[in-house]
Amino acid sequence: MSNFELDLFGRVRNLSEAALAQYFSTEEARKTAQISLIASVANSYLSLLADDELLALTEQTLKTREESLRLTKLRFENGVSSNLDLQQSASLVETARATLAQLRRLRAQDANTLTLLVGQPIPENLPAGATLATTELPDLPAGLPSDLLTVRPDIRSAEQQLIAANANIGAARANYFPRISLTASAGSASTELSGLFKSGSFGWNFTPQAVLPIFDYGRVSAGVDVARVNRDIAVAQYENTIQTAFREVADALAGQATFSEQLRAQRAVAAAEETRFKLSDLRYRSGAASYLDLLDAQRSLFQAQQQAVEANLARLQNQVTLYRVLGGGWSEPAAETQAAR
Repeated sequence: MSNFELDLFGRVRNLSEAALAQYFSTEEARKTAQISLIASVANSYLSLLADDELLALTEQTLKTREESLRLTKLRFENGVSSNLDLQQSASLVETARATLAQLRRLRAQDANTLTLLVGQPIPENLPAGATLATTELPDLPAGLPSDLLTVRPDIRSAEQQLIAANANIGAARANYFPRISLTASAGSASTELSGLFKSGSFGWNFTPQAVLPIFDYGRVSAGVDVARVNRDIAVAQYENTIQTAFREVADALAGQATFSEQLRAQRAVAAAEETRFKLSDLRYRSGAASYLDLLDAQRSLFQAQQQAVEANLARLQNQVTLYRVLGGGWSEPAAETQAAR
C-alpha cells in the first residue's frame, strides 16, 4: 500500500521547506555550541597559565618574606628591632601562605574545569615553557567588512527559524483548499487460483480520496493565526539575535582598545614598585627608613605584580571573546584582496 498526496496548493512543499529550514537551524546551533566550547577551553587554559604564574610569584614572595622575617628575628633578639616589627613581618609571611593555599585550590579547580571541557585528563606532554606572559593571540586587523556578523551561526540559525515560520504560514493557508490523495495497492489481477502468478497478471489499483475543509469550526483559520504569531515571534527573535551580536562585538572591541593600555600601565606600576622596594630595603638596612616603609613597599609590589598578571589574562580572554562573538574568527582583508587578484 502506498499513499500519495497531490500537492496542488503547496501544502507539502511548504512543509518540506519548513522542515529543511529547521534542519539548517539545528546545524547552525551545533556550530554555535562548537564555537562556545572552543572559547571555553581557551579561556580555561589561559586561566590555568595565569594560576601557574601567580603561584610562582606567590612562592617567590613567600621566600622573600620568610628571609625578611628571619633577619627581623635576629635584629629583635639583638635589640635592634622592636616586637612590632617582628609581628608585622610574621603577619606578611602568614598572609603570603594563605594566598598560596588559595591559589593552589583555584589552580586545581581550573584544572578540573579544563578536564571536563576537553573530556579527558590534561595531557602530560604539553609544550614546555608555555606561560601567560609569552602567550600572544592575533589582534583584529583593520579594514574588516561590516557584514562580518552574518557568519555568526546564531544569526544564521535565527534566520532559518524565520524561513521555517514563513513556510509554515503557507502550509497552514493551504489547509483552506481540498486535499487530494491517491491510495495505490499492488496485487494479482487474476481471479483464478491457477493464474495468480502467471505472466501479465500483476496490476495496480488506484483509489482517489478528497478531503474538503468544510465546517471545521475555525480550525484552519486558527492554524493560520498560530502560524502568523509564530512568524512574528521568529522575527522578534531574529532582531534580538542581531542586536545582541552587535552589542557583544562592541563590548569586545572596546576591550581590545583598552586592555592593552591597561596592561602596559599595570606593568609600569609593577616595575616602579619593584624599584621602590629595592630602595626601601637599602634605606632600611642603612637606618634611613623605618621597617614600616619596607613592609608597605613589599605589599605594594606583590599587589602590583598580581594585578599585572590579571590584566594580561583579561586581555587574552578578551581576544578569545572576540573570536567567539565574530562567529569563530575572521580573515585578513589583505590576504583576501591578494587572493582575489
